[in-house]
This record gives sequence, structure tokens and C-alpha cells, in this order.
Amino acid sequence: MDEKKPLILVVNDDGITAPGINALVSFVKGFGEVIVVAPDKAQSGMGHAITMNRPLRLNKFDNIHGAEAYSCSGTPVDCIKFGTKVIAKNRKIDLVVSGINHGLNSSINVIYSGTMSAAVEGALEGVPSIGFSLDNHSFDADFSACEHIVHTVVQFLLDKPREKRYCLNVNIPNVRKEELNGIKICRQAKAYWNERFVERRDPFGEPYYWLTGDFIYLDEGEDTDVWALKNNYVSVVPTKSDLTDYNAITTLKDGKEFVQ
Repeated sequence: MDEKKPLILVVNDDGITAPGINALVSFVKGFGEVIVVAPDKAQSGMGHAITMNRPLRLNKFDNIHGAEAYSCSGTPVDCIKFGTKVIAKNRKIDLVVSGINHGLNSSINVIYSGTMSAAVEGALEGVPSIGFSLDNHSFDADFSACEHIVHTVVQFLLDKPREKRYCLNVNIPNVRKEELNGIKICRQAKAYWNERFVERRDPFGEPYYWLTGDFIYLDEGEDTDVWALKNNYVSVVPTKSDLTDYNAITTLKDGKEFVQ
């Protein structure tokens, strides 16, 4: 008897019509059965937002490379919930893949990323999960160099026991395949955005604002995702939902800040 093929859920935050998700489905379809649930419009920067104050809609979408596909009116995390609890209800999803995002989700950007929040939500559902991002924001981005990276990382997780609930943040530099120096397992670089608002005026003279800012890099380590990407490596950062600062627990317990 043939071994049952894995069931793979594909999501993104750039929207179901984005070239990145089209490329990702084409890369993973050979591994098993693929279901796609993606936002009906771009949802970049939504982080781990979920929809609670309005109804959600799910619509059948034209199949993507033969995969069953749906557009969702909600966020990337909503898409994971629909995929696991509605579309694949009573079935076991073996892997969640999110992306391929148009633009990096390295360093502090992982906090804001809808791509990676979808992957983290998949892990919270008990499913090994991967978020893929390419350092190219263009709609016409060339994803061909990503194919062997996707194959390598997906095969790695599918070969692991299911109880190994890895959630991997994979960022790919925008270079040709032959220019890649390999894959590095990294930590998240320490950095932040120094943000500001640019004020402009609409035709009625009323102010409106665009958020902009500068990326401030605070980390000189050669074991970070930012270093890896600058040196043409694919960065892989194991990621989890636990935001506890464990070092601070000891400091706070030993200090006088709180009365026991």
C-alpha cells in the first residue's frame, strides 16, 4: 500500500494573487496534497492580528497549480484558523508553509510580519511550520532561486517526527542561485526601527500621514540572520511564540522592585 502523502497548508500575507504564493505552491506541490487559504488582499504588517469584530468570508478561488484554493477576507492568522478548522476539518495537516513573502522578515521585522505570524499560528496548532521570505519587494520578483531552498527546508521538516514542532523563519537574499553561499542556522539580530510620520495634505487641505523610518542595527555578531543575509547566506531562525524574558525573571526575583 502506498504511503499517504502529506497534507500541506499554504498561506501568505501578500494576498492570494501575489506571485510569491504562486511560486511557493509550485515548489511544494510535489511533496503531497496542497490546500491554499490566503487573504483576498494584501495584509502585510498585520502581525498576529485576528478578526473579531466583523464576519469573515471564505470564497473558492481558481486552483493554483492544481491545488484547492480559497481566498479569505481576514488576516493571515485567520487563514490558518480557516485552513485547520474549516477546510481541513477532521484531517491532519502535516506542514504549514507561509510566503513566499515579497521582502525580508529578518530581525525585529518578525514581530510585525503577517507571513511569520501565520507560521507561528500553525505551530500553535501543533503543526511544523515555515515562513519563507525573499529580499525583493517587486511584484515581478524572480523566485526561481528559492526553489531548491524551499525543497531543502520542506524535506527537512517532513523527515522529522511530528512532535518536533519546529517553526522556522527562512529569509533568502535576492541573488542568483550560484551566488548563494549556503544555509545558516541563525539567531534573530538585535535591531529596531527608528520611525517617524511624514505629513502631507489631501486635495481638501486636510493632513494625512505615511509611516517611514530607518532600520537601526545593534548587533555585530556573525551568528545573526542579518549578517547571514548580507553575506549571501539563507538565514534560518527557529522561532517560537513564547516572548518571556527569562533572564529578567531572575533579576526581578532577586531585586526589590516588587513586594512579595
